[in-house]
Amino acid sequence: MTRILFDTATSINGWIADEDGSLAWLFAVEGGDHPDDGLFPSSATVLVEGSTTYEWLLAEQDILAHPEKWQEFHGAKTTFVFSSRSLPVPEGADVRFLNGSVADALTEIRVAAGDGDIWVVGGGDLAGQFLDADALDEIRLSVAPVALRGGAPLLPRRVESDRLRLVSAAAVGQFARLVYDVVPRA
Repeated sequence: MTRILFDTATSINGWIADEDGSLAWLFAVEGGDHPDDGLFPSSATVLVEGSTTYEWLLAEQDILAHPEKWQEFHGAKTTFVFSSRSLPVPEGADVRFLNGSVADALTEIRVAAGDGDIWVVGGGDLAGQFLDADALDEIRLSVAPVALRGGAPLLPRRVESDRLRLVSAAAVGQFARLVYDVVPRA
């Protein structure tokens, strides 16, 4: 059964990018630049990103000039990008753009995933839209020992405790790994 997962790193005070949209704070943490095996959802056959995350990835790794770098993170997986703008696509990448609501795009995303899972890579607002559509099944957090002054919030909405059930909590290097099942609305 296909599951929709939000798997991300966050600062201890709930930011997934700093005020400049950078992840340098994350990469500075021991193990932050190369997460331990098993942290990324290996069952995911489809990735979903917002345009800010997508553009950051393209720029950070200069992927348009070096399209082979796309494979290092995305592999051959289909990647859906929610954007209202026309954006470039790395050579050889299976990138599909969506414009509209998460709810309206769910069928297309699920069909592309087949029997695999769907990994909502980021950002937090996009993950929140999946949550709002009652389509998010699990939240997996790697909490870094860093506090930021501001930036992009982990989940920019109120989520009550009746919606989340702790599945596991573990130390993974310098990170606290938290996994929550998302409970559908009553």
